[in-house]
Amino acid sequence: MDEHLMAIDDDYTGAVSPGSAPARRTISNGTITKMSVGPMDNNAYLIVCSTTGESMLIDAANEAPRLAQLIDENAPRLSLIVTTHQHGDHWQALEDIAAGTASPTAAHSLDAEPLPVTPDRLLKDGDSIDVGELTFDVIHLRGHTPGSIALAHTDAKDGVVHLFTGDSLFPGGVGKTSGPENFVQLLDDVTTKLFDRFGDDAIVYPGHGKDTTLGAERPHLGEWRERGW
Repeated sequence: MDEHLMAIDDDYTGAVSPGSAPARRTISNGTITKMSVGPMDNNAYLIVCSTTGESMLIDAANEAPRLAQLIDENAPRLSLIVTTHQHGDHWQALEDIAAGTASPTAAHSLDAEPLPVTPDRLLKDGDSIDVGELTFDVIHLRGHTPGSIALAHTDAKDGVVHLFTGDSLFPGGVGKTSGPENFVQLLDDVTTKLFDRFGDDAIVYPGHGKDTTLGAERPHLGEWRERGW
């Protein structure tokens, strides 16, 4: 292996840390590579369709040079950059990566205005994104920000759902909200649109930190509602 190529850990555990090697999971017809970037330990996800080479980046959060190297070496054609929500720590590298790859960008219309790049595609609840032979459902989750979204891909072979939740759902709770009303809105949306729709084996890929599953978090929904954050 060329010593200058970025090392990637193929023993995927869902845990990455700032400065560590990205971790790659193989799914039917593709791969998911998770990288921690920036001082806030943001997760960026590179999805590659193994059949067509079409690729998608979820959250060009920070460290544009590292993300650019990851893309250059592992994504034959980057066809879309999706921003999960408007908070600045999730788009620090967006302008550089979009310019360097000439890739179109996408975000929900309610979170588009603060972004440094005007989205080429405005997403809404119920939309789908095709990345080669991989399809992702767009799920609008209100509360953390007005236009936060999650992306859901169902594996064609084993039926496992892969959920990219931005800052709307983490291990141990939903994302931060500005008050009780937004908290209830977020928890309601996460409950009805994620927990009520998908099974316990659905894997959650959050905007920061380790992965989890809906099954691991489901028993605690009542506790989250009671504590109010």
